[in-house]
Amino acid sequence: MKPSVRACLAALALSAAPLALAPSVFAQATEDLQVEVVEVASGVYMLVGRGGNIGVSLGVDGVFLVDDQYAVLSDEIIAAIRAISDGPIRFVLNTHWHRDHVDGNENLSAAGALIIAHQKVRERMSVEQYIEALDRRVPPAPERALPAVTFGESVTFHLNDEEIHVFHVNAHTDGDAIVHFRKGNVLHMGDVHFSGMYPFIDVSSGGSIDGMIGAVEMVLAMIDDETKVIPGHGPLSDKTDLQEYRDMLVGVRDAVAEQIAMGKDRDAVIAAKPTAAFDPEWGGVWLSPDQFTAIVFSDLARKR
Repeated sequence: MKPSVRACLAALALSAAPLALAPSVFAQATEDLQVEVVEVASGVYMLVGRGGNIGVSLGVDGVFLVDDQYAVLSDEIIAAIRAISDGPIRFVLNTHWHRDHVDGNENLSAAGALIIAHQKVRERMSVEQYIEALDRRVPPAPERALPAVTFGESVTFHLNDEEIHVFHVNAHTDGDAIVHFRKGNVLHMGDVHFSGMYPFIDVSSGGSIDGMIGAVEMVLAMIDDETKVIPGHGPLSDKTDLQEYRDMLVGVRDAVAEQIAMGKDRDAVIAAKPTAAFDPEWGGVWLSPDQFTAIVFSDLARKR
């Protein structure tokens, strides 16, 4: 990995970290936050703050958002949007149910935005959830924060001289959505893609390593060398980055599966360091190699 990219990832690590941070630590991490605005294509932007990267489409029809991070950051996020558009924020599309992507829903809904997501997102946000890998219970979201419109397999928006195609995949969770800005040649992949770092896979919410690989391979077949890929966390990516990410996922899955086939338990598999070949490139940014191994083990061992 190039030094400049590594430095960027180190700076962005907190963008992923709040999923597991204590409230007091998160509050300190958000002090004096500056939301970075990255132009991705004509009329398409990425906002980087604390939590999942936000996608933005803007134009004559107003503002379409992909995710909205944390409620405490809504004022800063809206201010960043106002720096590039004075149009109404009409839609917020949630890529999945995790708090670092949907916690701003209530504030944006109160401001007039329509919240949209896959039907599984509303189902999970409506009741208490338990994230097994983090040993964390998440209370139900307020009624106003719930997606008002849900879809099954796909939905398409025709806005801002853009065709925004949204489709469901079962990967990071069972309710993931990938957003394709067809004219701009941009995809927002939510947490199906963690750029430059080992991804968190919420197995207890229906996610799986095979689902992640399948979704990434589906996207790779759709895009070309000019496509820009907005990840859930980390810097803006392209097809080469996504191919390397796919190869890492396959390599780790196969290495962990080999250890399981030998009859090893969780601790023995972690001790065998099945991610060692990938750690210099992907480890140490957010999830440690051992943490990622444990997640993959829990998925594959359960299936076995």
